[in-house]
Amino acid sequence: MPKQLSPTGIRAIWRQAVAATALLLIACSPSGLPKPVTVPTPTAPSISTTSSEVALPPARTATTEHVTTPTSVSRQTNTPGPKRQSTSATKRTPTLENARAATPRPTLDTHQSGDAVLVGAGDIASCDSDDDEKTARLLDGIEGTVFTLGDNAYDDGKSSEYGECYDPTWGRHKERTRPAAGNHEYRTEDAAPYFDYFGVAAGEPGEGWYSYDLGNWHIVVLNSNCKYIGGCEHGSPQERWLRADLAAHPGLCTLAYWHHPRFSVGKYEDDEMMLPAWQALYDAGAEIVMSGHDHNYQRYIPQTPDGRADPERGIRQFVVGTGGKSHYEIEKPKGSLEAYNDNVLGVLKLTLRTGGYEWDFVSVEGGSFHDSGRDVCH
Repeated sequence: MPKQLSPTGIRAIWRQAVAATALLLIACSPSGLPKPVTVPTPTAPSISTTSSEVALPPARTATTEHVTTPTSVSRQTNTPGPKRQSTSATKRTPTLENARAATPRPTLDTHQSGDAVLVGAGDIASCDSDDDEKTARLLDGIEGTVFTLGDNAYDDGKSSEYGECYDPTWGRHKERTRPAAGNHEYRTEDAAPYFDYFGVAAGEPGEGWYSYDLGNWHIVVLNSNCKYIGGCEHGSPQERWLRADLAAHPGLCTLAYWHHPRFSVGKYEDDEMMLPAWQALYDAGAEIVMSGHDHNYQRYIPQTPDGRADPERGIRQFVVGTGGKSHYEIEKPKGSLEAYNDNVLGVLKLTLRTGGYEWDFVSVEGGSFHDSGRDVCH
């Protein structure tokens, strides 16, 4: 029987075989030695030394995207959050205020708030008669603002005439009066008693022009005694002031008054002295001009500054020289004259409403003449 090997013998034979194989490999290698092989070492992940969690990049914040399209769209991406207002432009719809197309003239609203009354006349008080007392009684029964159209105290506008002739009658309403100066005021140097009597209500001495608002209307008072105030021509101090004043009140219906009328029939005829003022008022879209000087009542159709009919933009003129002094006959009325009277004293009452006005000539007791009507602002 073959002899069995012990474990120790087997291990010895194994070592001898391995050694023989190694010698054989060395003998076959070109350099006689084996080449070493390098194995890369894996890199460990970065780990925070103060936390047990792996450091992560900063988280992104949710945002809202706004896209301007034909209709404004607001789109949200990511997680819901507070919704931002879209800043895209909103399309504007044209309004009537922006339209330039011609529109029909508005209808007068007789029930609007802000209505005001303006009442008065010119050519008023003389100590030679009590006719100014008759017209003053009319004022006693009419509330509102009183206007005078000049030649308030005859014959020379002296302090004594204001105190003794005007003050006992129309002077009862001094506190609510807004006066204009006439040529008889300037028979006394610089019309000083006129400015002294009415005070700040008459404007600055040496000027005599001013303006005020009444209800929804703008009222302008001018001085037609041109040679005493530096002239009334285009570019004069008063004309420049007038244009600036009108430009500062573009949204209101406008009325103006002074003593000498632009258009007249009676003792006096048309007067171009105040033509530049008429032009400025016409350019600004004014509605009414009132004057005195001719001692009668005249109402004209709306006209241009040169006297042509203009029902759309023209200014309506009233001559109201009916305050009490006397009467001047109207012999040759002209076509632009709508109504007139030369033998009745009285006052003109204007009711100034939002967007229009009404006029009413009120005769003294016993007078048979009456003129009334209404119109709208331009």
